[in-house]
Amino acid sequence: VRAAALSGHMAQDGKRGDTMRRVLVTGANKGIGYAIAERILEEAEDTFVFLGSRDPERGETAAESLRQAGGDRANRIQVVKIDVANDESVHQAAREIWDTCGTEKLFAIVNNAGIGLGNDDLRGVLNVNTRGLKRVCDAFIPILADGGRIVNITSAAGPNFVSTCSEDRKAFFKEPAVTWNEIEALMEECTTIAGDVEAFASRGLGDGSPYGLSKAFSNAYTLHLAREFPQFVINACTPGFIATDLTRPYASGRGQTPEELGMKSPREGANAPVFLLFGEPEGSGHYFGSDAKRSPLDRYREPGSPPYSGD
Repeated sequence: VRAAALSGHMAQDGKRGDTMRRVLVTGANKGIGYAIAERILEEAEDTFVFLGSRDPERGETAAESLRQAGGDRANRIQVVKIDVANDESVHQAAREIWDTCGTEKLFAIVNNAGIGLGNDDLRGVLNVNTRGLKRVCDAFIPILADGGRIVNITSAAGPNFVSTCSEDRKAFFKEPAVTWNEIEALMEECTTIAGDVEAFASRGLGDGSPYGLSKAFSNAYTLHLAREFPQFVINACTPGFIATDLTRPYASGRGQTPEELGMKSPREGANAPVFLLFGEPEGSGHYFGSDAKRSPLDRYREPGSPPYSGD
């Protein structure tokens, strides 16, 4: 989707005229986050990207690479230090962006930062992949414009995990009325039995895979968030099976290359997030596949197959 051409002066400090849409992308110094930032700058000329990076130096390197594409992009990007696992870092980033925007508000938040496959520290994974989403939303929703968008980058690992759960647990992860307190309580319960596959199975929670479980919780949080904030368009999506620093260890652990496993490029992984940012998704509080079509929360939907039409 290509936005209307930019009008108005673009100052070096990031302050924009009324037509400029400001988008925060977390974890944007590499991989899918970088590709999302790149696609935003390419396809929506009336946008300004706050490139969120835990490491400011890596963020600046990524931003410089994006600026080299030429045109006005050098004036439409600003690096913001943000570690989604740390309360103070997130609050400081919100203050910085608020100071930059002045009286204008954000158009969108893209929650992309996360921990990938292969990490067995359940508490650590949940702290980034699920609680990290909440930290960012808590801090930035006050400066999000009405009608603004929140895009939570989750994973097909979420529905795949839910598909192995008991019917009661499946109902939990699909419940539109789920509360954050309920999500938090189940996360704490899971943390107490981390690593005990039999304990997870006995409680109807599959094998307790940290990554898949965290993404199932993130999708549930999206349901909660959309109900709490009907003035925004809030959805989650999977970028697909993408070759990034987070997924390459999975391939090497299987003795295969990313290409042999069918992994796609980060640029392809930006398709669904960019659609949720600038397209016309069906409603709010939904989960979308990598082909930007609605998908169920409790099972995998093959890209290219008919969109999910359930509740």
